[in-house]
Amino acid sequence: MKRWTKILSLLAVLLTSMAANANDFEAQVLRLIEAGFPEKARLVPELAQSGDDRALDILNAWNDGELYFVRSPDRVVFAESTDDGITVTDVLNGEVTEGLGRRAVRSVSVNNALRQTLGVTLGAMRLSTGSNAQRLDAAQRLLRAADPENRALIETALETETNEAVRRELLHNIALLDFNYGTVPVQLAALNTLQDSLNSDVRNALTSKLAAAETDPQVRAEVEQVLEKIEGRVRFFRQMDNVFFGLSLGSVLLLAAIGLAITFGVMGVINMAHGEMMMLGAYTTFVVQKFLPVSLDYSLLVAVPLAFLVAGAVGVLMERGIIRFLYGRPLETLLATFGISLILQQAVRSIFGPLNQAVANPSWMSGSWVINGAFSITYNRLFIVIFAIMVFLSLLFVLRHTRFGLQMRAVTQNRAMANSMGIRSGWVDALTFGLGSGVAGIAGVALSQLTNVGPNLGQAYIIDSFLVVVFGGVGNLWGTLVAALSLGVANKLIEPYTGAVLAKIVLLIGVILFIQKRPRGLFALKGRAVEG
Repeated sequence: MKRWTKILSLLAVLLTSMAANANDFEAQVLRLIEAGFPEKARLVPELAQSGDDRALDILNAWNDGELYFVRSPDRVVFAESTDDGITVTDVLNGEVTEGLGRRAVRSVSVNNALRQTLGVTLGAMRLSTGSNAQRLDAAQRLLRAADPENRALIETALETETNEAVRRELLHNIALLDFNYGTVPVQLAALNTLQDSLNSDVRNALTSKLAAAETDPQVRAEVEQVLEKIEGRVRFFRQMDNVFFGLSLGSVLLLAAIGLAITFGVMGVINMAHGEMMMLGAYTTFVVQKFLPVSLDYSLLVAVPLAFLVAGAVGVLMERGIIRFLYGRPLETLLATFGISLILQQAVRSIFGPLNQAVANPSWMSGSWVINGAFSITYNRLFIVIFAIMVFLSLLFVLRHTRFGLQMRAVTQNRAMANSMGIRSGWVDALTFGLGSGVAGIAGVALSQLTNVGPNLGQAYIIDSFLVVVFGGVGNLWGTLVAALSLGVANKLIEPYTGAVLAKIVLLIGVILFIQKRPRGLFALKGRAVEG
């Protein structure tokens, strides 16, 4: 009997303690309504250390400026705008109240100093509760703060951390604290760890120490050596960054030029409206996101085939209505397609207005893959590189393994012989023009994820597209691939030294000199018509 009495007593004490802690937490949350900034700064760590599951959501919302309060009775709430007014949810008990006026809901104030405290505190909380990415972000936030009061927290997290990237960042945190606040031997030991870091905050700390007059000469000499090593690695990764941006630019050029390579190679038509096909594809993406009830994350799955059909249909109409009457007169086709490009631009201005339109990125194309402090890969450009290769392989399959591809290659190599074998070269021309225009429309979808959509979108890429086609070899898909990626990477590697405009001029001169030696480009088509 005594044993059960003790157990019941312990349970009563535990429940009483839990209720007291819950009451303390709720009181702390309600204090946010009246507290000034100094008291709020003291409440932040108290809320974080309360152990309450609700603390992280409350502090997150407060840090993002999305924490509110209402009066009568006093409540701290999350708020959401609806057609009927403001709907609020009590952060403590989840009670929902609808239809409040905007004046009834006020924001829990936050300033820059408090936001910094919130950021460090949230980072500390995520070190123990978050995913790998969240813990890495938290460690980087702590590194940015470099506060010695966080040392115990960092060391505790390091004891249980298993992810190598997070462990490395935590070690850099401790080393930076040793470097900033330790004795000379401690600083020298910390530099051995910091020399592996490419984080900009570490580089800034080393640079500041180098500029300080009171820095020990031995530490100064070691800092200079470490900075030299770090800067060498940073330069390497910046070049890698330029190469990646060059590949993404080359992928855009590939999408822009590959349709032009098909039409120019088969029909010899200089299509100055090719850029407007890209523009139509970009505006199709805008319309899909704006007017159709499609989830943003899946909008591109609808926009890609729709852009291909819209731009392809316009291409077929152009070929059947105008261009087929001008074969054999390249200057007249150039003038005619230039006129069509002006008409299409003005039509878009009349429908959508002259201003640029913003197209949103799906969530899976937002953000970046951080390799290290000096090199990261943005997801939208990475997906465009992958997408361009997929389009290239699809076109290669169509040309090599379908009846239409066989007929198109026959017309390319010898039009007269193809006609004599019963191939309707006129319809092959129309479908080929539609295929090239459709691929340009797909290129517009990709461009809409990199830049704003406007009436002049295609004009920025038409000259580069012709340059790629001529450099790679007219009508040759492999030549277009090699030329697009080569020119894209070369452009981004030259730009840091010459600027964007001069880099294009240098590439243009280089291509002109190359064409003097190889007039048919890198990979010339073979056939009687070509050679004739």
